[in-house]
Amino acid sequence: MDDETAAAIDAARHRLSDAHRVLVLTGAGISTDSGIPDFRGPEGIWTKDPSAEMMSTFDVWCSDAQVRRRAWRSRLDSPIWSAQPNDGHRCLVDLERSGRLLLLVTQNIDRLHHAAGADATTTIEIHGNTQESVCLSCGHRQPIEAVLERVRQGEEDPCCVEVVDGLICAGILKSATISFGQSLVAEDLALAESAAVSCDLLLAVGSTLAVFPVANLVPLAKAAGASVVIINGEKTAMDSHADVVIHADITNALRLLLDGLVPLN
Repeated sequence: MDDETAAAIDAARHRLSDAHRVLVLTGAGISTDSGIPDFRGPEGIWTKDPSAEMMSTFDVWCSDAQVRRRAWRSRLDSPIWSAQPNDGHRCLVDLERSGRLLLLVTQNIDRLHHAAGADATTTIEIHGNTQESVCLSCGHRQPIEAVLERVRQGEEDPCCVEVVDGLICAGILKSATISFGQSLVAEDLALAESAAVSCDLLLAVGSTLAVFPVANLVPLAKAAGASVVIINGEKTAMDSHADVVIHADITNALRLLLDGLVPLN
């Protein structure tokens, strides 16, 4: 680690130690050490295959059965099903246990924060999750494994089989994620924005901070007087708003940042 990075981590540690209400915002970068590739990084899914982004576009999902068939097949072999939390996720649980966490807002859909032991009452999956499926017609939710098993059995584009008013619904199924073109859950966004204007430190980890409205939490917090610390492997769209920017391995940086953090009384 170079001297500049070490100095940045030290500066961030001092700010974190003094903080009492921390808003954490995480993106795909925190899960890459768990074997889940990010989207926009040099080795990202969409960087390598720009057409894959269509599978995350709501209008395309609704209108193009071929895209749905490709997406359901690709999900059978997704690394997300075998992924386990890494030390980065566990470090944020340590931050929670220190008594400083106000709210954790994750852009990730992998549920690894939950698996690491994060408190579900202070964790918002702002882009939904992949562990459930939802019917776009009747709204029925179920574990996505039930749908994936149908795909394994030969259904290429499984539809909803819930009975509604005596008839099989037959609506389009998708994972319970928020795709491009879908609105965020209003209550979740309101909670995140409220935390942004009431926190005393915003810690952004592993996000390019380029997707709105979530990225707007950074300038919101800054304008309200909070310190902003950004940890990411590459530059982000919000680096200019930060008091401390750490461009380094995310898991290692979090280990060093949380090392020796004293719990609040």
